[in-house]
Amino acid sequence: MEWHSIGVKEVLSELRTSEDGLGQDEAGRRLEEYGPNELKEMKRESPLQMFLGGFTDALIIILIISAVIAALLGEVVDAFAILVIVVLNAVLGFVQEYKAEKSLEALRKLAAPQARVMRGGEEVRIPARELVPGDILLIESGDKLSADARIIHAVDIRVDESSLTGESVPVAKESAPVKKDAQVSERRSMLFMGTAVTYGRGTAVVTDTGMNTQIGKIAEIIQVTEEEMTPLQKRLEKFGRQLGIAILIICGIVFVSEILQSADLMGLISSMDIAGLLGSKHLIELFLISVSLAVAAIPEGLPAVITITLALGLQKMVKRNSIIRKLHAVETLGSTGIICSDKTGTLTRSEMTVRKIYVDGGFIEVTGQGYEPKGDFIRDNRKVDVGKEGGLSLLLRINSLCNNSHLDDGGGWRVSGDPTEGALVVAVEKAGISQGDLKRKFPRIEEITFDSERKRMTTIHKTAGGVEAYMKGACEIVLELCSSVLEDGKVKKLTPQKRKEILRRNSEMADDALRVLACAYRKLGSKDYSPDKVERDMIFVGLTGMMDPPREEVFDAVRRCEKAGMRVVMITGDHKITAVAVAKELGIMKKDSKVLTGEELDKLGDEGLERIVERVAVYARVSPQHKIMIVKALKAKGHIVAMTGDGVNDAPALKMADIGIAMGITGTDVSKEASDMILVDDNFASIVAAVEEGRGIFDNIKKFIRYLLSCNAAEVLTVFFAPLLNLPIPLSPPQILMMNLVTDGLPALALGVDPTSPNIMDRPPRNPKEDIVKPMFPTIAMVGLLICIGTLFIFSQYCRAYYVPGDADSLKLPMTVAFTTIVMFELFVAFACRDEKATLFEVGIFSNKSLLLAVASSAILQLAIIYLPPLQAIFKTVPLSLDDWAIILIISSTAYFEMELVKVLQRGAKKS
Repeated sequence: MEWHSIGVKEVLSELRTSEDGLGQDEAGRRLEEYGPNELKEMKRESPLQMFLGGFTDALIIILIISAVIAALLGEVVDAFAILVIVVLNAVLGFVQEYKAEKSLEALRKLAAPQARVMRGGEEVRIPARELVPGDILLIESGDKLSADARIIHAVDIRVDESSLTGESVPVAKESAPVKKDAQVSERRSMLFMGTAVTYGRGTAVVTDTGMNTQIGKIAEIIQVTEEEMTPLQKRLEKFGRQLGIAILIICGIVFVSEILQSADLMGLISSMDIAGLLGSKHLIELFLISVSLAVAAIPEGLPAVITITLALGLQKMVKRNSIIRKLHAVETLGSTGIICSDKTGTLTRSEMTVRKIYVDGGFIEVTGQGYEPKGDFIRDNRKVDVGKEGGLSLLLRINSLCNNSHLDDGGGWRVSGDPTEGALVVAVEKAGISQGDLKRKFPRIEEITFDSERKRMTTIHKTAGGVEAYMKGACEIVLELCSSVLEDGKVKKLTPQKRKEILRRNSEMADDALRVLACAYRKLGSKDYSPDKVERDMIFVGLTGMMDPPREEVFDAVRRCEKAGMRVVMITGDHKITAVAVAKELGIMKKDSKVLTGEELDKLGDEGLERIVERVAVYARVSPQHKIMIVKALKAKGHIVAMTGDGVNDAPALKMADIGIAMGITGTDVSKEASDMILVDDNFASIVAAVEEGRGIFDNIKKFIRYLLSCNAAEVLTVFFAPLLNLPIPLSPPQILMMNLVTDGLPALALGVDPTSPNIMDRPPRNPKEDIVKPMFPTIAMVGLLICIGTLFIFSQYCRAYYVPGDADSLKLPMTVAFTTIVMFELFVAFACRDEKATLFEVGIFSNKSLLLAVASSAILQLAIIYLPPLQAIFKTVPLSLDDWAIILIISSTAYFEMELVKVLQRGAKKS
């Protein structure tokens, strides 16, 4: 039922109630029928389910299978080491994402715990959860509304709906029906759960409770909104599947080729001797070779290094006022191409501010931002002395006294009451005039209240010379009641020409997105303070224009976004004119940009919006469903979308976006719990800093992935080609694991915290479809092959000199040399992986001290493995001589010099 569009009598009839309210028995029956007035709780993952989710990644599954095979073959050390890294990765991910989604719990907090209603003709106070459709609500200023309701009677009711609709100014409410297709923000005859009454009083009939309210519908949207994997998750998932297939193929080739070359095994197979085949030492050795290949091929350290690097990035972001609630959002920021931002409280201060005054036939600019009473009055680029300006002083006095709000400086400047009236008080205080002093000097006698039909407010005050009436309201209304105008300290007749001039000035201010109020006064002779006697023959004084101003830091932030190839899109529930004015001021709106309203979005539909979405810079008068529609359309065009917001209305789109960004100070609990990231300081500029960190982190992820896969390729090729060259397997599974988890892992972690490139924000956003591994293949293949050749060369020479077939101890020295050679190769390669184009000397040898420490630690660990007896027993190593070391270091350094030479040659080729 469209309650907002039908008359009060029809609403009461449809709900089978009256202004006396429901009887207790009927209320109880309806409570059973409709259920409690509360939001249903969303099913959440238990902590155990969240933890087990860390074991579903393709690479992790392959590691677990490898551990099982190793254990079955008696390689308990290998199996244990693999499982440790798997569990470590799952724990790190679980700790970061343990904060469960609490969107609906936060929505619950918006509902008032108690409500005043009429039951059987008597006023009673009941728990809000017991409200039912048909209950008659009693409303007054300060109430937080407990359900959706249709107004029956309204006495100057104004409601703050900013958290629901984005409307920055309290909305005047009335009982008259509105058009059927009115947006939520335009339903003046309705009250909504979770919004707050700032002024007035009245009665309303409850129409919807619980999940049927507007907030309930948002809660439902949040429940059904699915979260997608981030670009990095998608790429690594794909890579894990490809790697798994490659590992099976490689292991299969090696296993089958070895069996075909073995006369003993072929004999057992041909004679169908299954028992003999399973007991064959040769077959077990082949299994161990296959496990070695699998362990070598899988970058065991990769999941952990990625998780740790993202976690370290999270800590860096906290220092720059951004809290990441979901770990992979750190990476997503780096590929963000569009930021959809709510206007009120995000791009603007959410504090109405007087910007311009029209008085004595001219304009005066008012400086300063927000509710802090600091600022100047400027005319023709000169500061105005308010005390010498009679017209301006009188205008400020009227604005201060014909006003029911006041300024509170307790713990930060705040307005108590209506924000529009509060802005007028702040302007008065900027002039050095105390509202308290004015109230004492000109005490109020009577008030003729504002309502949506009158569109004006009048107060009557005692003055030194008698009694005066002060009026403020809509310009055209106030002018109709004026017969004179105050100009240059003199009261003059209000001529038709002057009236036109004032209306023209009012239009000019409105076109600048200013909310304009006119003010007037008159001296009263009689004590008859009825509206008809008071509100006539008024003297027009001036116009006051105010707006919710843009945040100062947003101007530079928008420019930086543009430079970084990102586009800012404004999405607001506010009026089109206001939104466009703010967008133009901030530089969001370009010459060829389009503006769409919620009504126009409904007519376009999903397909129509997709066709023009990339040209739209501003969306005005939109609902929560529209916001999801916009985000969907942008994502359909391949954009990575960030959505900022602070209100309840933003929550569904925050969840739908690739990354949802909530405001930490002004943001509702709902928006925070629905977000991926929270801005601690509510500073739009912090988003740019977060994007910069996100891009830097992804660059570093690419560095260590290139590094780890190059190392793994070297190990795979070495283990793969050794038996094909009739050489023993040069590396044992424990040695490979030590390299993959520790020796390579420490430098990889250090690459993960490499300093961000200074020109990183001059690049366009990354293509989210970009394959992270494929472009690295040439480098990975080149480095892997070079290390393989160098390692097998030195291994073959030592085997020729020291290895006696059948004597396991004679193989220890060649294996130690091969193991150490690969380790040193990989440590040299770490320095060359710091930048794809610049050499180590150009980047700066000491610019990443963590890498120097990591390489030194890995080198010391390798020395311990070679020279400490307990570690010698585990890794089957023997001490090396200085001559051995000299050969190893000469051969292993070649990979570094080759990689640096390739960079120089590639740059030379591009220049030519």
